[in-house]
Amino acid sequence: MVLVSVVIPTYNRADVLPRAVETALDQTLTDIEVIVVDDASTDETLAVLEEYDDPRLTVLEHETNSGASAARNTGIAVAEGDYVALLDSDDEWAPEKLERQVETVATRSDEWVAAYCGTTVVTDESAHPVVQRLTDLLGRQGNADRVEGGEKLVREVLCQRLHTSAGSTLLVDADVVDRIGGFDESFDRYQDTEFLIRVLKEGKLAYVDEPLLRRYPSGGPAAAAVRDANCHLLKTFAEDVVEYETRGHDVTGANQYTLARLFFAEGKFSEGIDHLKAGTVPEPRQLPGLAYTVYSGLKA
Repeated sequence: MVLVSVVIPTYNRADVLPRAVETALDQTLTDIEVIVVDDASTDETLAVLEEYDDPRLTVLEHETNSGASAARNTGIAVAEGDYVALLDSDDEWAPEKLERQVETVATRSDEWVAAYCGTTVVTDESAHPVVQRLTDLLGRQGNADRVEGGEKLVREVLCQRLHTSAGSTLLVDADVVDRIGGFDESFDRYQDTEFLIRVLKEGKLAYVDEPLLRRYPSGGPAAAAVRDANCHLLKTFAEDVVEYETRGHDVTGANQYTLARLFFAEGKFSEGIDHLKAGTVPEPRQLPGLAYTVYSGLKA
């Protein structure tokens, strides 16, 4: 019996893909299968994968590039595990990651259907130590309160107060993944967030208070692309947004503030100021991060 199916979508990451594959195969939990979906890469991805001789590894290929959501769905369609775990192809797990998450979910009531874990953000080795420390602290902010729960967390996710790095931390009951129909392929950004929100509508999310994921930021999409995806996300969950804002939670403002930071980081201060004006007033704990993004934009 396969206990956990690990799904790794990848596209043109032959240089870093082994890092993800090997940390999945080297888990202390051995009842796993690792499904890598190559989304029509044009580099040496397939040659890299052919070097592995492990019966637990399955490689699937897309003939045309279809996006991360479609690649994940291809992997989910053949998954045979009781749980589905997601891993981006440029990240890596601690060896005990899956074991700790399965223990956490399996020992609780049936309401608990998923788990995430702490994250360490890995910066460029050439970066100044102060920058490395600041990036790590900012990366941990979403996990600082050990947030757990069910549908009430939808508000926290939509308000940008809970960041779980779902694309590499999330482990979900396979029956729940089937019920919600996998990933929404209309999303090319925020697909992890959209998926997580639908999981939260099915049951509770547990938190393993250990930094079991090492995440390697890859620069990310342009702020304008994020703005379009953010609009799509808020429209998709418009009923939830209206409900929360009626209760006094400024979902739209919180997202405007996040967009302001992205534009500032690109050095596009006019757009950033427009979004900042429409956003929520930054809390004191957010000011260091805001200052850092402005500084980054000045250097851009």
